[in-house]
Amino acid sequence: MPDGTTAPIRVLLVDDHQVVRRGLRTFLEVQDDIEVVGEAADGAEGVAKAQELHPHVVLMDLKMPGVDGIEALRRLKEEGNPARVLIVTSFTEHRTVVPALRAGAAGYVYKDVDPEALAGAIRSVHAGHVLLQPELAGALLADDSPRAAQGRGGTLTEREREVLGHIADGQSNREIARALNLSEKTVKTHVSNILMKLDLADRTQAALWAVRHGAG
Repeated sequence: MPDGTTAPIRVLLVDDHQVVRRGLRTFLEVQDDIEVVGEAADGAEGVAKAQELHPHVVLMDLKMPGVDGIEALRRLKEEGNPARVLIVTSFTEHRTVVPALRAGAAGYVYKDVDPEALAGAIRSVHAGHVLLQPELAGALLADDSPRAAQGRGGTLTEREREVLGHIADGQSNREIARALNLSEKTVKTHVSNILMKLDLADRTQAALWAVRHGAG
């Protein structure tokens, strides 16, 4: 457990295979700053436990009976759950991962991920980063919404464009605040204004918009 100065990152495991959940738990229980607070065997149970247990990060399988990972992501967003969702998948095809990222996932890792890399991914999304593999950016951008057209970028202030550029670099609010010599609260306000002006749902979409339109 942590030394008492920093609360552990609360993690919920959602996968229909018990052996996978057991393996993930085994990986994570040796990490001093990560605490597995619960498990769920399908998406519906995962959404319910996310509301009950208040995890910081949810490790979510994509293919599950009943409510799958995509639908679970949508339900979490509809309920306003603030947990960051990291997809843990055995599928390498872009067509299986892209819908999850569009639905609000903060990133993805493969089920054969190295334990240290998994812990690092959890820490990264918890800090506000978006784990987006370069080869997936094109697939995501190919179906970019017309609402996020280039013209909307003209409504951003110079400071908002600076913040957007840092979001595209995968930086957290804290890192952006440090880089621009702003308070973290001010950065959060800028991020909210960016999402509103560009009619985007989350930081992932903002990062993609910036990549496509050369913001920053």
